[in-house]
Amino acid sequence: MFTRIKEDIQCVFGRDPAARNRFEVLTAYPGVHAVIMHRFTHYLWNIELKWLARILSHFARWMTGIEIHPAASIGRRFFIDHGMGVVIGETAEIGDDCTLYHGVTLGGTSWDKGKRHPTLGNDVVVGAGAKVLGPIKLGNGARVGSNAVVMKNVPEGATVVGIPGRIVMPKSDRASKDDKRHAFARKIGFDAYGTRDDMPDPVANAIDCMLDHIHAMDGQMQKMCKRLKCMDMAPEDLELPDLGACEINPVAKDTSENKD
Repeated sequence: MFTRIKEDIQCVFGRDPAARNRFEVLTAYPGVHAVIMHRFTHYLWNIELKWLARILSHFARWMTGIEIHPAASIGRRFFIDHGMGVVIGETAEIGDDCTLYHGVTLGGTSWDKGKRHPTLGNDVVVGAGAKVLGPIKLGNGARVGSNAVVMKNVPEGATVVGIPGRIVMPKSDRASKDDKRHAFARKIGFDAYGTRDDMPDPVANAIDCMLDHIHAMDGQMQKMCKRLKCMDMAPEDLELPDLGACEINPVAKDTSENKD
């Protein structure tokens, strides 16, 4: 148990750039306090001291704003960032190297006893305010966007956003298209990648599809022009504007000046 607590403290430095030293993490991080208390209450729960485990977890909730049922199973190097409002249910299972942000709920959708809370694989990240509900499984490396509501299984490496949660794009498919999209975006003077690649939003995804379509049309037009040149029917050269030199967000000129 103490080895796991040490790992829980150490992993903060890799996931929170605001962390400065171990003393600060140990004394000023409520997410760490909640995880340490859960390690202890989970041990008490397993040796049948369930009432004491519940009382101590209730005290931890009062102190940190984070509610973790003592029966929940949590893996190594677990980090809760900020933490206020996090709820982890009784039958939830969390793998190694997972991260939850504030307002996350790993909840149930039934009053029946038995497995009714989610199972998270390794290296899963759940964004602020997200709700993962029911006895579903999130595969290794899955990402859940902020405020998403997830009620279905999520495959490994996929990103889920929206209400209800939907898979934006599997990680493998997204990686295979990134280089082409970035190159074409630079060509037309536009960059839709202000958001992180592993946490896209529906607008960025729609723009990605538009870039793919425009790229395909551009390639087709180039082939048609080559064919026409071979038939001595080359179209007149058209001087296209340099989109890279255009202003993306031009400032509107003030036209409200009064004229004499």
